[in-house]
Amino acid sequence: MLALAPDPASQQAAARLAGSPGWSQTGAAGDVVWGLCAGSGQHPYQTVTDLSGPAYTCSCPSRKFPCKHALALLLRWAEGTVPEETARADFAESWVTARRARAAVAAQAPDRTGPKDQKAAARRAEQRETRVAAGLAELETWLRDQVRAGLSSTGGGYGHAERVAARMVDAQAPGVAAVLRGLGGIGSSGEGWPERLLGAYAQLHLLIRAHDQLDSLPPDLAAVVRSHVGYTVARQEVLAGPGVADRWLVIGVRDMLDATVPVRRILLRGRDTGRFGLLLIFDPRGSFAQDPDGWLVPGIELDVDLHFYPGQPGLRALVGERRHEPVPAPAPDGAGDIAGLLADWAGVLAGDPWLGSWPVLVAGTPVPAEGGWRFADRSGLLVPLVTAGIDYMLLLAVSGGAPVTLAGEWSPEGLRPLTAWHGHQAVRL
Repeated sequence: MLALAPDPASQQAAARLAGSPGWSQTGAAGDVVWGLCAGSGQHPYQTVTDLSGPAYTCSCPSRKFPCKHALALLLRWAEGTVPEETARADFAESWVTARRARAAVAAQAPDRTGPKDQKAAARRAEQRETRVAAGLAELETWLRDQVRAGLSSTGGGYGHAERVAARMVDAQAPGVAAVLRGLGGIGSSGEGWPERLLGAYAQLHLLIRAHDQLDSLPPDLAAVVRSHVGYTVARQEVLAGPGVADRWLVIGVRDMLDATVPVRRILLRGRDTGRFGLLLIFDPRGSFAQDPDGWLVPGIELDVDLHFYPGQPGLRALVGERRHEPVPAPAPDGAGDIAGLLADWAGVLAGDPWLGSWPVLVAGTPVPAEGGWRFADRSGLLVPLVTAGIDYMLLLAVSGGAPVTLAGEWSPEGLRPLTAWHGHQAVRL
């Protein structure tokens, strides 16, 4: 239940509130749990949860989702202190009825995915490619101007690429626009920033050259280029492709709330195939609760088919057929070492030179080093740990100075740990 919390502060508040005497009229019927909780206002907060979602509602003013009242109610239910009732409370019944009515309306909405005017679709696709090509041609000129004038003329400062990024949005190349807007922080990233900025320019130049030859590239490489430029692939098209059946263990969850649209990255690893998968869940509110997979946490296993988006190597996926309900699972086996991690990274870069990160499952020990922390395997090889945004003290507590199985993402900056296993217990960092 606590794993559903949006942050550690909510976990702590919910744990305290669960034992509060301020609860009244609590009850459970089927998948619905409800209760009233005294707050700072004149009237108690009406809290309802639907375990089949899970879904939640509360009359409190909190912007967190689920709020501490919903989490506390779930904790009370899990502890067996919520009585079973034959009928729901009026406020709970009203919310459940309205929610299911909305679902029914959505299910009966007209299907807009039927056959399209193929000529019109082809014409729109051709027009977009023309706009993208024109925009990338302007970007190439801009890159040459930056190099000709010298990197010190811009300083790599914030906003120095904003105008050309806006042009890429107009040209329907949102992937390129996102990369350009990410250049703003390089100038203040410390020693060596000119080399990093020039490297980013080189990556963009390579992408432009690849897009110019899109028609002659192998299909998988062409799909990689189109993805980084910002072309989209319809969900129906992905789900129509072959699925990969396996028991997929959730090995890591990372929320990127500062993105243009907040996104949750859920990393999976197949028990039998050893293959990695990535689910992306977008939510402008940053709660991710409306997606059926938004609640997934490390240590949960799914017996499903994953359908991978085109590309090389395939990583992003959608969940297809579900054979069983998700269940807790033991720690993964087959954790590799750092030499294998680097070899895998070299292999995936050969297929996608614009890749920013890749999932990893390694065994080793976190060790202190000058200026930060490192991760060492049994052979003594070391890689830097990226600890920004994680509770690295929790990682040290799980390890206790001994080797630990770690899942995370590898990037040129180092290894970002997301999950560590304490025995068979997955600990989200």
